[in-house]
Amino acid sequence: MDRYPDLDPDAGELLTGELVVTDDVLVKAFALGPSAEMEPHDHPGATNVFHVTEGTVTVIQDGTEETVEAPGVVLHERGAAHGARNDTDEPAILTASLCPLPGSD
Repeated sequence: MDRYPDLDPDAGELLTGELVVTDDVLVKAFALGPSAEMEPHDHPGATNVFHVTEGTVTVIQDGTEETVEAPGVVLHERGAAHGARNDTDEPAILTASLCPLPGSD
């Protein structure tokens, strides 16, 4: 039942792990070491939701930035450019849920 991977990133390192993959949803874990970044990107046909589970991340959405501490949830509507950066000295972990998967409509 537990699908949470053991993620322990070094400074500047971004680690990922797939938690759930079905025909219409993807949930991934992202572990950001200090100074690590997930570059902004978009999913034109899917909604993306970040769940900050550990630490603090700077969430980037359509050119704006907001600091989100665990526990925190951030909605990215379809097509919104989004990413995350760790500006702290401690690792941060978030999950990202993507649905529907592109091409599953």
